[in-house]
Amino acid sequence: AMTERLDVIIFGASGFTGKHCVLEAVSVLAGLRWGVAGRSREKVQAVLREMGARAGKDLTQVPIFVADTGDEASLQEMTRRCKVLVNAAGPYRFYGEAVVRACLETRTHHVDVSGEPQYMENCQLKYDEMAKQRGVYVVSACGFDSIPADMGVVFVEKNFDGVVNSVETFLESGLKEGTPPGGAGGAGLNFGTWESAVYGLAHADELRGIRQSLFPVRLPKFHPVLKPRPLVFRSTEVDKVCLPFPGSDRSVVMRSQRFLYEQDKKRPVQMQAYVGFSNWLVAGVVIFFASVFGLMAKFNVGRKLLLGYPGFFSGGLVSRNGPSEASMERTYFRLTIKATGWPSGDRLAELTEQYTDPPAKTLMVRVSGTNPGYGATCVAILATALTILRESDKMPGTGGVLTPAAAFSKTTLISELEKHEHGMKFEILANK
Repeated sequence: AMTERLDVIIFGASGFTGKHCVLEAVSVLAGLRWGVAGRSREKVQAVLREMGARAGKDLTQVPIFVADTGDEASLQEMTRRCKVLVNAAGPYRFYGEAVVRACLETRTHHVDVSGEPQYMENCQLKYDEMAKQRGVYVVSACGFDSIPADMGVVFVEKNFDGVVNSVETFLESGLKEGTPPGGAGGAGLNFGTWESAVYGLAHADELRGIRQSLFPVRLPKFHPVLKPRPLVFRSTEVDKVCLPFPGSDRSVVMRSQRFLYEQDKKRPVQMQAYVGFSNWLVAGVVIFFASVFGLMAKFNVGRKLLLGYPGFFSGGLVSRNGPSEASMERTYFRLTIKATGWPSGDRLAELTEQYTDPPAKTLMVRVSGTNPGYGATCVAILATALTILRESDKMPGTGGVLTPAAAFSKTTLISELEKHEHGMKFEILANK
């Protein structure tokens, strides 16, 4: 019965993201009953010892479950024992779908930190109906990809006092005390993140097919259309040299906007995402590495090289051991979001009407935090699990495969994220 279930189990607890989830769970899940799971009991026990020591708390009594993505029965044994599964076992392209299926079988909610659009959209295509029928919420992108952007747009709309036509997001990250990334204790990414990117690019062409099935009807055009900026440009918004941001933010936000349009008859916000660098030279180096990466990921031999020598092909950004604790603690991120639209006095009666005057009202907001990959990410996924437990009455329908904004736009997730040391801050910069 539900009553004997733990509130949360963290699956993939011995992986890099998983073990940091265990660390943050001590504070974020305080007062809840939670457990951990992985392929090897010994490895998971070691993580409980290590993270318990760091948190100054005895975690030796935390329940451990042994489960393997290749063994369906073991997955269901685990998912049957909790109300929400926090799935930290990526790359989700290989290991995600089996876990989602187990959760649907046992009526367990599922959150993960995937930034892989193919996996997320494939899950929505295959399991959304079943999730609704079984009363299960399956929410992906609950980490640094793509909570800041997706909930950032929700925050924009809550504070805009009018109608938003479009947003542009500008991501900056670096190390505090002015130390440039890379120059401060090596790696910034762990190998799993790199691996996901390699396979994501290799199979990028699958997305078109998934999307045609998932969204057979196109959204109506809303004017004025937000055009992408040039490939490289200096942004006055953040005073940085910017490139298009290749992450999952845009695909996640577009799915959220479509959902809110279909469910709540809300005008969908258009969005473009950029990432900023300190100068033209750095941006040039990034373009060089990204081009090499993009080309190599398309070929089998290239993928073998990228996965065999991650440090070399990322200019030292990636290592198999992941970033050092010291450099993670000093890493910060800022996502600046510029929204443009019309003041509430100009609101149209009908969703189908078009505005005649150009959008002249703007709002700038910022989402920020430290240690984006493994601190903010872990607080965020645990906060989404907590929100499902506490506020499912404010979530849409009975369940479904949803984006964060679709699932949580009417909950208090943002204030939960703001409570924690490694959480995220949402603030208004300028309102014109």
